[in-house]
Amino acid sequence: MSTNKIVVPEAKAALEQFKMEAANEVGVNLKQGYNGELTSRQAGSVGGQMVKKMTTERTASFTRADRTAVGHLAVVRYIAGIGI
Repeated sequence: MSTNKIVVPEAKAALEQFKMEAANEVGVNLKQGYNGELTSRQAGSVGGQMVKKMTTERTASFTRADRTAVGHLAVVRYIAGIGI
């Protein structure tokens, strides 16, 4: 029994499109619906491409008070996915 539940039903079509784009970028031919004939390597390359595209865009920058120099500001940049 699958415990995966669609939290935002409207996102399903967007995720399918995203998967198709990722597959196209790595040269894997996907068809709509079941793709059970794919090798593990092909399926993994599609999933890996999706993760790669998602994590590279997860950055945040903000300014805070500098902890070592009173009255100065420091720019902090958080980049998710570094070292993966």
